[in-house]
Amino acid sequence: MIELRDVRKAFNQGRPNEFWAIRGISLSLEANRITVLKGPSGSGKTTLLSMIGCLARPTEGRILLEDRLLSGLPERFLTEIRRQTFGFIFQQFNLIKGLSVLENVMLPAYPLGAPRHALEAGARDLLAQFGLADKAAYRVEWLSGGEAQRTAICRALINGPRVLIADEPTANLDTARSRDFMRIVGELKAAGKTVLLTSHDPEVYEAPQVDRVIEMRDGRVARG
Repeated sequence: MIELRDVRKAFNQGRPNEFWAIRGISLSLEANRITVLKGPSGSGKTTLLSMIGCLARPTEGRILLEDRLLSGLPERFLTEIRRQTFGFIFQQFNLIKGLSVLENVMLPAYPLGAPRHALEAGARDLLAQFGLADKAAYRVEWLSGGEAQRTAICRALINGPRVLIADEPTANLDTARSRDFMRIVGELKAAGKTVLLTSHDPEVYEAPQVDRVIEMRDGRVARG
């Protein structure tokens, strides 16, 4: 589904502090699989995931989605692909304080122009699916850690993405909540989603739901 061909990423290119975060990675990532990028801080896993999700461009190399070249597309096309193909869960969840749970879930769908009643119905269906129907009107700052994470998952799914991307999703969770997250991820895979995670948490990369672990070090694939 996703193919990387000799992908490299530099920061501050051409300056004295030039740094190559990704140093020539070629990978094929299959659809409907749970893949974990494992490695210590600074290994490049977050940078690689951001390029796969069209949040950043490679300095060199190619990224293809179902044989369509992404790395050379103009930004307006990348934005459209990002909205329709990928859903994102960030380490800090990035929920907007002061807004309700329902409003946070609906936010990524506004640019697509769906009627509000249809959008709200879809958001409420997701909240019900993840046991949050009674929290729809709550401000997100009132949620527990587990509830905030499930809200972030609902938000990531509101546009019906084929690929779910999560960067260190259990970094702020205890063991029980980490296992609950991986159970949810397994259910998403069963529903046909492709899931890409970064983590150095054994509750993630050793979870039975995971199909593949790619170990990274110093911007390269060390194993996997």
